[in-house]
Amino acid sequence: MKYVDLRSDTVTLPTEEMRDSIYHAPVGDDVYGEDPSINRLEKMAANIFGKEAAMFVASGTQGNQICVMTHTQPGDEIILEEKCHIITYEVGGIARLAGVQAKLIHGKKGIMDPSDIEAAIREEDIHQPKTGLICLENTHNRAGGTVIPLDLLKGTHEVAKRHNIPIHMDGARVFNAATYLKVPVKEIADYTDSIMFCLSKGLCAPVGSIVIGSKGFISKARKFRKMLGGGMRQAGFLAAAGIVALEKMTSRLNEDHDNALLLAKGLSRIPGITIDMDTVQTNIVICDISGLKMTGEEFSAKLHEKGIRINGGNTSTVRFVTHYWIEKEDIEATLKAVETI
Repeated sequence: MKYVDLRSDTVTLPTEEMRDSIYHAPVGDDVYGEDPSINRLEKMAANIFGKEAAMFVASGTQGNQICVMTHTQPGDEIILEEKCHIITYEVGGIARLAGVQAKLIHGKKGIMDPSDIEAAIREEDIHQPKTGLICLENTHNRAGGTVIPLDLLKGTHEVAKRHNIPIHMDGARVFNAATYLKVPVKEIADYTDSIMFCLSKGLCAPVGSIVIGSKGFISKARKFRKMLGGGMRQAGFLAAAGIVALEKMTSRLNEDHDNALLLAKGLSRIPGITIDMDTVQTNIVICDISGLKMTGEEFSAKLHEKGIRINGGNTSTVRFVTHYWIEKEDIEATLKAVETI
């Protein structure tokens, strides 16, 4: 059976052009700085984001953890939205690796208000930890792929500068955010000190993410990458696909957003399914299926029997994610399958 796979955009397979580029990639030893494909990818990424330097990493989680380690000192406190990826899906890495504690803020649809961020910043007090970093997630996965508006991003940046605190952005899907806002990704990056984005989600590359920042920041981050086992050698085979991703895949993300909206509208008309349509901004659709009187695990199992793959747990919330390999016909097939459960 051919499955329609809506579990995540991480399931995307590389395009034929990517496969060809991998085969023909010029390579060298990246730890020595001698891999021409890695060097080209990093320079390209830095230019696109308007920053001085960039660094290839194995994954988004590795990139986020390296950035937290680079910005902070053990014992610091960092500010994060309460359901963000760094606090939810990175295995407690900020505590184990960076030695920092988290100050969690409730966000509205995953987005923290600058006034709440400022209120969470620690005072200069011998009893309190130093606030060492503000972390943002854009788009916000668990909130349904929501995008931080530019005015709130600017307001957060002003708060951070007022208190001399750096901003790191988990921008795993930041190109989706830029597509939604109809701005170059540089306009988002301007309000950050470091940013990580994934090549291996909606951009279809098989492996890898990029960390971007100042030359000094990236130089320091390279040591932490080596510490975490991220010093790869002939990594240009991976970078080659990343180059194609940046050249060809960032401009087509509207297609994924359109399919997500089509899916959300269809699902919202099915009795027992509730969707906050305000959160359907990019390529993620979060549904409440409590009206169907089944868990997400039961719901996903029934869909699997009909050739549709999604992730479902023991709650009444399920997620659908559109991507390059999902077409309009797949959305129609998914809606038909859900209607017959």
